[in-house]
Amino acid sequence: MFRELTRKKQQLSPQECEEILKQEVRGVLAVNGDGGYPYALPINFYFDDESKKIYFHSGRVGHKLDAIANSNKVSFCVYDKGYHKDGHWSLNIRSVIIFGRIRIVDDWSDELMTDFCKRFTDDAEYIRSEIEKYGSNTAVLCLDIEHMTGKIVNEA
Repeated sequence: MFRELTRKKQQLSPQECEEILKQEVRGVLAVNGDGGYPYALPINFYFDDESKKIYFHSGRVGHKLDAIANSNKVSFCVYDKGYHKDGHWSLNIRSVIIFGRIRIVDDWSDELMTDFCKRFTDDAEYIRSEIEKYGSNTAVLCLDIEHMTGKIVNEA
């Protein structure tokens, strides 16, 4: 159902893909938008290493949630900051592409949201106050990974 990576020599292992998901905090989520047009948006995320699921937070209304209500199939792309090999101008970038189904988590816990927030700050008081302030207006989305590939690309 999902295509194999064409350039096998550039393919990352599943462990390398998961490392990128643990290190990076932003990616691009693509949903099936209005009129059949893709709708891709930069978004913060949290990869739960234990469950192998990806979580997002969102407002309770908007284009993204309308699109998800119409089709729960999405793709998600994350890429690292890249690096230069000694003496080379070109950038080497590792990326991960995920296909899966996304759903709203109706009964999310403060623990889940705290783990999410810890990717950005370890200020426990700030995290607690943000959850208290905005939690009731927050939707939590969970992406169940069906297919994941990663590769390293040299821009040259």
